[in-house]
Amino acid sequence: MYPFDFSKPVVGKASIEINKPVALVFGYVGEHFFENYPKWALEVSEFKPLNGSDVFVGAKAQQVRVEYGQKVESVLEVSEYIPPVKVTLSGVDQPYRNTYQFTQDNGTTELEFSFEILELELFMRPFEKLIRVAIEEGAENTVENIKNLIGAEI
Repeated sequence: MYPFDFSKPVVGKASIEINKPVALVFGYVGEHFFENYPKWALEVSEFKPLNGSDVFVGAKAQQVRVEYGQKVESVLEVSEYIPPVKVTLSGVDQPYRNTYQFTQDNGTTELEFSFEILELELFMRPFEKLIRVAIEEGAENTVENIKNLIGAEI
């Protein structure tokens, strides 16, 4: 018996309040995801929507990310699209999931972002805590970047 649960995802979450109505925040993040994603995901060096610029369940994009000096290619797919509440993207060729959730309260929007590695390879399990810290830091950077971009562009 292994001391690790292989089916347990490694998750990082962060949330932030944005002083804009949910329709504007969702529009920027959800409706215009394929246009705006490379602006807040600074590690993305190449990004190409594969089904046009419209966001819908099943729409895919190819990305190249630079992580610790290494280029990592993947295809992501919109797996959930519920305006103006939620957008979920899942890795097609890698086991990850990004979820953006939107809640409105008196003209302010709370944006919650989570990144999940759905399966961690056996040799990576001893580093799970370090990976979780890195994912949480990345999630914090993501919501901060989105808030700053929305403040500057909208």
